[in-house]
Amino acid sequence: MKKRHLYPLLFATLFISAAMSLMVGDVTVNISAMLDWLGGSATEEEAFYKILFEQIRGPRIVLAAMTGFVLGLAGAAVQGLFRNPLAEPGLLGASNGAALGAVMVIYSGLATTLSFAVPLAAALMALLSVLILLALAGKGASSLRLILAGFAVSAFAGAAIALALNLSPNYFAALEIAFWLLGAVENRSWLHVALAAPGAVLGCLLMWRAARPLDGLSLGEEVARSLGINMVRLRLQISIGLALAVGAVVSVTGVIGFVGLLAPHLVRPLTGALPSKTLLPAALLGAILLVLADSFIRAVPTPTELKLGVVTAFLGVPLLLALLTRPGASLLNEQ
Repeated sequence: MKKRHLYPLLFATLFISAAMSLMVGDVTVNISAMLDWLGGSATEEEAFYKILFEQIRGPRIVLAAMTGFVLGLAGAAVQGLFRNPLAEPGLLGASNGAALGAVMVIYSGLATTLSFAVPLAAALMALLSVLILLALAGKGASSLRLILAGFAVSAFAGAAIALALNLSPNYFAALEIAFWLLGAVENRSWLHVALAAPGAVLGCLLMWRAARPLDGLSLGEEVARSLGINMVRLRLQISIGLALAVGAVVSVTGVIGFVGLLAPHLVRPLTGALPSKTLLPAALLGAILLVLADSFIRAVPTPTELKLGVVTAFLGVPLLLALLTRPGASLLNEQ
């Protein structure tokens, strides 16, 4: 496939996936009903579909696409920053930091009184966790030191979440925390999309603007410095961008894994190893993967709706194993 055909193909696939997702669920919708809705028909049946599409399925599809886009872009950016194909967005502690912020609000009971308390606390804790990470790593820290600091921040946030579950005042609070941590886009509205969008857009722009410096970094830190790339500024830019974007989406969806790890690897055979060529395709593929995963959830009849984070883990593990075992290629030597 020629590279100039990749972007139209990904955009078309995303559009088709979203359109198909509108028709999937407990209430199956045919194409003619969707076309009637697009045409603005005012019959009673079309009024029902209008509510179904615009208020129920529309927000969750947009949120799934936005979350996948952020995670795919963040995964490609982090892999480029650390020059490590096993890096993923949670490496810097933003995901666990956001989860800790949400858990603190749920644990305290503020979630029942303020609808925006969980997203706001999660986004702020994601940013705070990355700032703590940078402070721990120190100015001019090496990639290894940054990874170790991220592991420490992430491990501490995970331990704090476990403590909150352990000390939860009642069964229902613990159950709410556990369900939130599994990740989902069900029962989300346009308000959740609006809460996540500003941080997601700003964070993605910061990571996208780092594309060219990441290309220089792919040749090694010494070469990057000789090209005039400020490594401290680059790490700070990607770290803050990742915290804003990932924190924003995690704050309304919960923790969703594997997308940020797999999306860059799935597109890299078509884009090459340069991060600037991988960022947008990985983001688009991440959006496609989450839209399809959400469609799968609604298509499979279960007593209780499956959680998106559970589905991505079950689908992600086989894909990861396939990438590890395919002939002539390995995740450990792709970059």
